[in-house]
Amino acid sequence: MTTFSPPLDDIQAKRSFSLSDFDFHLPPELIAQHPATERSSSKLLDGSGPLPADRVFKDLPQQMQAGDLLVFNDTQVIKARIFGEKSSGGKVELLIERVLPGHRVVAHMKVSKKPPIGATLHMGRAASAGAEPNEKGFEASLIGRWPDEKGALFCFEFSAEPHALMAQYGHMPLPPYIERPYDGSATQAEIAEDEARYQTVFARIPGAVAAPTAALHFDEALLRQLKDMGVATASVTLHVGAGTFQPVKTENIAEHTMHAEWYDIPESTQLALHACKARGGKVWAVGTTSVRTLESWAKSGLAQADTQIFITPGFEFQWVDCLITNFHLPKSTLMMLVSAFAGYEHVMALYQHAIAQKYRFFSYGDAMLLKRATAI
Repeated sequence: MTTFSPPLDDIQAKRSFSLSDFDFHLPPELIAQHPATERSSSKLLDGSGPLPADRVFKDLPQQMQAGDLLVFNDTQVIKARIFGEKSSGGKVELLIERVLPGHRVVAHMKVSKKPPIGATLHMGRAASAGAEPNEKGFEASLIGRWPDEKGALFCFEFSAEPHALMAQYGHMPLPPYIERPYDGSATQAEIAEDEARYQTVFARIPGAVAAPTAALHFDEALLRQLKDMGVATASVTLHVGAGTFQPVKTENIAEHTMHAEWYDIPESTQLALHACKARGGKVWAVGTTSVRTLESWAKSGLAQADTQIFITPGFEFQWVDCLITNFHLPKSTLMMLVSAFAGYEHVMALYQHAIAQKYRFFSYGDAMLLKRATAI
């Protein structure tokens, strides 16, 4: 594996950044609408060297060494999108962001006119317009805004256990750029594909409303190959929220407020991280969610907490040496994170290469390998 480590470029070291610095033109046809036929058959843009190298994701073991550590996010995407009606008959859609004790949930609410506090919604309606409720459905009582009266989210109390209700009545919460109709016209094949492929093979802790997409490229055969060559693995949990798609609206990025996401780093993973560093191995974060989890722990000292960490150029990384990530939206906080990690000019050049070579972008798209930039 190459030992090149791109330097922090002058533009990153000497000036502040604005939102427009992270913009680029992306042809719409490069936004992947379906996953690759096989998870590990996606393309992999190797950006760990001075020049980009076009590879296939199943080539990843050739870039790693025995003693390295892969850190995965083991969150499981829940069927968080649920359709229903107000008592008046008006349509309503909930996107559940977090499950609280006592059958309560925190959710985004899409409705023509917001119901009053205390109103009861009748949930469980099928996605198709005019469809009858699925079986008996369930009730959701509006408690109020969350986390306070100025919050953008809403707190509801469900009439039964939320995870069970989502499993029965919910729909997979695909990102807005994946064009699936929610009017009932999505095919059963599309629904089955999304339920299988918008989930990692090692997902085990329910709570995310968006997948840790870099990890979607790993299949069982690739994991066995990595294990056989002496690459260690460990897991963290970060329940990805819908805020990951929230646009940055301020040109001065320092004014942006990050959404909060819950994370956990088990003791076994903490020990694996220290052991990797002690033996001289590299810590490979699979996805920006793993980066945010590890660096939140490094910054706060808390192994379990909510994080609003906002990583922009100039950030000092303490745990992550290498990053496997998908391609991100223009002007997004994740573009800022990867630019902070591998160098702004280096990342922007890689994106132009990816566009020229027609890489597939976003959740169902291809992947990129980055190495942490070091100052010279």
